[in-house]
Amino acid sequence: MGKAQKIKAARQAERNKQLERHTRRRRILKRLALGASVLLAVALTFGIISSSKAPSKGGTVNDTEQVQTMTIESEKGTIQLELYPGKAPKTVAHLKELAGKGFYNGLTFHRVVPDFVIQGGDPKGDGTGGSGQTIPFEQNDLKHDKGVIAMARSQSKDSADSQFYITLAAQPSLDGQYVVFGKVTSGMEVVEKIQVGDKMTKVTIP
Repeated sequence: MGKAQKIKAARQAERNKQLERHTRRRRILKRLALGASVLLAVALTFGIISSSKAPSKGGTVNDTEQVQTMTIESEKGTIQLELYPGKAPKTVAHLKELAGKGFYNGLTFHRVVPDFVIQGGDPKGDGTGGSGQTIPFEQNDLKHDKGVIAMARSQSKDSADSQFYITLAAQPSLDGQYVVFGKVTSGMEVVEKIQVGDKMTKVTIP
């Protein structure tokens, strides 16, 4: 074999080795990809990995939990809130029923305590009235941060009716004592302007 033929044969042998290495790498990558797909399918099937976000902890609500909206139109402006039926289903359902009947329309905020709460929802306007339908206490992990909405009640935990309050500042001392079921998402500046006697012109919970 001549020198030129030897060089040509050597180059061909090198190309063959490169092709073989490339083919081997492709096979390995395909096997790895298939294995990863199988592992992912098994994990999802047996709940090792969730396809959605994990349930909230520590008094928070995440995007996977059900949220409803509430709008309070007042003489001072509009307050938008989000409600969490997953945390307090009976409370949210009760308020939605009352709002649907127009119960809150025209009622006043009868209690305003600076750096504490504004409170309304009493047809008598003095803190002693309600709709006549009390709801059970729904213990949850939501905290009394600034701008949350919660149910007012008398001494019995199961005495909440139609009155609710919105916090003007964080109130950790109330945690676990009253049912928090939502928070203000827009219009906190309106909440801070509310004075005793200001009316809720319309309350809606779609």
